[in-house]
Amino acid sequence: MPKSFRRMTRKVGMPPGSLVYTGEKGHLPAKITITRYNEQAIVESQVDSFAECQMASAPGEVTWINVIGISKVKDLEQVGECFKIHPLVLEDILEVGQRPKVEDYDDYLYIVLNSIQPAADGEKLVAEEISLVLGPHYLLSFYSGADDIYSSIRERLLQAKGRIRKFGADYLAYSLIDLVVDNYFVELEKFGEQMESLEDAVVAQPSPQTLRHVHRFKNDMIILRKSLWPLREVIARLERRESPLISENLGNYFRDVYDHTIIAIDTVETYRDILSGMLDIYLSSMSNRLNEIMKVLTIIATIFMPLTFITSLYGMNFKHMPELQWEYGYFVVIGVVVVVAVSMLEYFRRKHWI
Repeated sequence: MPKSFRRMTRKVGMPPGSLVYTGEKGHLPAKITITRYNEQAIVESQVDSFAECQMASAPGEVTWINVIGISKVKDLEQVGECFKIHPLVLEDILEVGQRPKVEDYDDYLYIVLNSIQPAADGEKLVAEEISLVLGPHYLLSFYSGADDIYSSIRERLLQAKGRIRKFGADYLAYSLIDLVVDNYFVELEKFGEQMESLEDAVVAQPSPQTLRHVHRFKNDMIILRKSLWPLREVIARLERRESPLISENLGNYFRDVYDHTIIAIDTVETYRDILSGMLDIYLSSMSNRLNEIMKVLTIIATIFMPLTFITSLYGMNFKHMPELQWEYGYFVVIGVVVVVAVSMLEYFRRKHWI
């Protein structure tokens, strides 16, 4: 049974909205960072729990609460009470393995993404879940991993680079989504470089290890595809600005992210076709290699068949046999054996069998 199904069994029989963490990193403490900013100033602080959070924002100020590694139900209940978040949304935040989606709750938008994390050599690709709650003047981000994937966004905020401090919480949400999509391209570029060398290995010297690499890449492409295809629909909805929480001037920005998502999807589909072709090439190469081995063995067996007949004929224990007492009989038999072998090899060569 897949791990995602085993995690879901923890909630069997519970009512909707039950807060149960279904991930595997419940031992990690939550890292909570609160960033309040406007065009003129920015204040960033870290707290140990949501009980210490002052959720109120000044007029014209954006509040960004970033949570890394949330797994404690009590912490999530506190933030739910402060921002009036629906229990089903809180349940989805704790439920690891959600499909990318966007849900409109009038007062806020709930967005789910999957962030691709770099995998070490020989290891499976990992997709970590990101939950965003976008309100009029605030953004809550929950990340199931342990790394700070938004360090570049935080640096832009601190140094007031670009437009990020001039716009509202919706532009901040766009920046986070754009960063997630850009990370897909980083991993796809690595895949492209690795698959070039893998393709050469499949053609030149296929081996069981090469086959394992092909299957690992195919599994990684499945993970990427499952993350990117639903993400396309999420960004398309945000681009249409169906919610008043998305300002009109963000349409072009989300359209740009949508185009990038389509390019990433096309790249994944191309890589999947290449990997399928590699698998066919591997099977063909192994089949051809086996055929070459069988051909050599067949030629050897065919050559030795008449030689075996000759030697076995003169190995019979009869007292009266032709040329048995002849002085040159042994050398004549050896000569016949050599002539037969050379003649068969020449015949195979002219037939282009060898």
